[in-house]
Amino acid sequence: MGILIIVVFVLGYAAIALEHPLKIDKAASALVTGMVCWAIYVFSLGSGGHEIVHVIEHGANGEGGLYHHMFDIANILFFLMGAMTIVELVDAHEGFAVITDRIKTTNITKLLWIICILTFFFSSVLDNLTTTIVMVSLLRKLIKDQKTRWMFVGMVVIAANAGGAWSPIGDVTTTMLWIKGQLPSVPNIIVDLIIPSMVALLVPLTILSFTFKGEVERPAKEKEDADHYLNPTTSGERVAVFILGLGGLIFVPFFKTITHLPPFMGMMLSLGIIWTITELMHKGKSKSEKQPLSVIGVLQKIDVASVLFFLGILMAVAALQEFGHLRTAALALDNTFDGDIFSINIVIGLLSSIVDNVPLVAAAQGMYDVSPIAGNHFAANGHFWELLAYCAGTGGSALIIGSAAGVAAMGLEKIDFIWYLKKISWLAVIGYFSGAVTFYLMHL
Repeated sequence: MGILIIVVFVLGYAAIALEHPLKIDKAASALVTGMVCWAIYVFSLGSGGHEIVHVIEHGANGEGGLYHHMFDIANILFFLMGAMTIVELVDAHEGFAVITDRIKTTNITKLLWIICILTFFFSSVLDNLTTTIVMVSLLRKLIKDQKTRWMFVGMVVIAANAGGAWSPIGDVTTTMLWIKGQLPSVPNIIVDLIIPSMVALLVPLTILSFTFKGEVERPAKEKEDADHYLNPTTSGERVAVFILGLGGLIFVPFFKTITHLPPFMGMMLSLGIIWTITELMHKGKSKSEKQPLSVIGVLQKIDVASVLFFLGILMAVAALQEFGHLRTAALALDNTFDGDIFSINIVIGLLSSIVDNVPLVAAAQGMYDVSPIAGNHFAANGHFWELLAYCAGTGGSALIIGSAAGVAAMGLEKIDFIWYLKKISWLAVIGYFSGAVTFYLMHL
């Protein structure tokens, strides 16, 4: 059974990686993989009904079990759903135009720096996936030539992943480490990771600035898409919802710090407040005008498939953890690199460019326990967990399929895998190692 669950997990990953050739959505493959892995785990326990129920509820050693994993997974999923809803609501009100309409330059180098810096900080507050979607939409209005736009989008992927790594709400992997207690201190995350993350962006950005020059040609003025002005908002409404959305997201870590409640509760509180205010804001409008600007209307745009993908893959990793395979993998990494946390995390980060960083971080969380000894690399807020957040967050930029931001960019702009490999991957890898070395020099 132990080998069978690994085979199912590998086949599931292959199906996820070959999503486009197979024409099967990765969420379906992840759900099948997660549920089958748990079924195999249950069958491995034997036929004792009461024993199986006990293990499902409490785990084989009394410290885990399906219910325990489901609490952690549900915490992450509700958090993401709340964040996605708030961002979609801001977008529905065209709130991001508050920033994007102010960009006037056509100089490639200046525009590249503006876009990348905006992406870096947007990603820390929104998340790398949402930020990439917003910035790709912006770039289509700023740059006509496709290949020039692809270079910008490639750098947006690097900037979005780097920007999300140092924020507890910027990247799902950092969020996972924050929520599960490996990195409970928000100030520590920001102070220790912002400089390495910034280096991971600035190094490739500086290199590209020497060769990527000229002026960009903007697309001819056309009528906006029908749905862009289907429900126009006033300037005041755009600014108000933009401020409410960002304020609501930034409020979440403060709420957790003050109340010690799970982060998803702060996110849901923010969503409830913004929901109430926008309902009052549009109460005088007709139903047809109000619908696209309400949370009810926005919920129809939420990427539920991504949420289900996270559910399936996190469930699969939880099953491997219950089986003890992750502990075995941890021992193998420790033996191979003689316990060197820098090398271990570098490998995890590079692997995240091949497979999704979410299961890799989930696996690492299952492989290593949080040490109760203050100052230990594996203690809460320890350097192992901080470096893991950096490596898993930025390592995925090495390949376009290695991160949610890259996959979104690939889908939206139809970027070729080989083109990204030739033009962007080497920049991403240089930035990745530069940031990792910076962290090493600062803390290790």
